[in-house]
Amino acid sequence: MAIESDLMLFLGSSTIGDGEPDLGEKLMQSYLKMILESERIPAKIVCMNSGIFLTTEGSQVLDSLEAFEKEGAEILSCGTCLDYYKRKDKLKIGSPTDMKTTVNSMLQFKKILSP
Repeated sequence: MAIESDLMLFLGSSTIGDGEPDLGEKLMQSYLKMILESERIPAKIVCMNSGIFLTTEGSQVLDSLEAFEKEGAEILSCGTCLDYYKRKDKLKIGSPTDMKTTVNSMLQFKKILSP
């Protein structure tokens, strides 16, 4: 697998879609696994809003995120969101970031993938 230096993955929610939360969680698990299987690894993964639940204690996708990180992807979680949800001390993978870094990343990357 190789890192795609022009690809960023933006996860603005811990689920996919607006339907049943448990279905949305299953879809997110499958989505991340399919990206891994595609072998097109994003250089950066940014989690914002409820997306920070993917990088914190209790996440069902930590194994997938660890695989991305092992391949060289940088994983970032919104610091404001971690504070809002009182999960800063529960961060299990990656590091906190701020809006300036997120916006700069979105402007820098040629391709931004989001479910």
